[in-house]
Amino acid sequence: MKNKIKIIGMLAILMACVSFNMPNKRKIVTTTIKVEGSCGMCKDRIEEALDVKYICKAIWNVDSENLVVKYRADKMDEIQIHNIVAGVGHDTDKVKATDKSYANLPGCCRYREGAKCGH
Repeated sequence: MKNKIKIIGMLAILMACVSFNMPNKRKIVTTTIKVEGSCGMCKDRIEEALDVKYICKAIWNVDSENLVVKYRADKMDEIQIHNIVAGVGHDTDKVKATDKSYANLPGCCRYREGAKCGH
């Protein structure tokens, strides 16, 4: 009986050591992407579009036009983020929005035409 208890105890310790040494499969990455836009409405649109599973945080700065995204790289590729943003009408440094998605933007958000507004 004592040997069984010792064996169970040793197995428990071994399993604890193995679980602590296993690599964390959740790979969280932070990246910065250049995104064209012009105002607060653009900011809301971009950030809301990125409110999806596997994206932990997305903040777009109107002045610098930099989008900082924190996401799970084991579940999503960076190019998917570019495609999501382009899908709502905003060009990124890797993916250009289609003319159709760009045309759906309100007039004050049409950054290609130099629009700027106070929203």
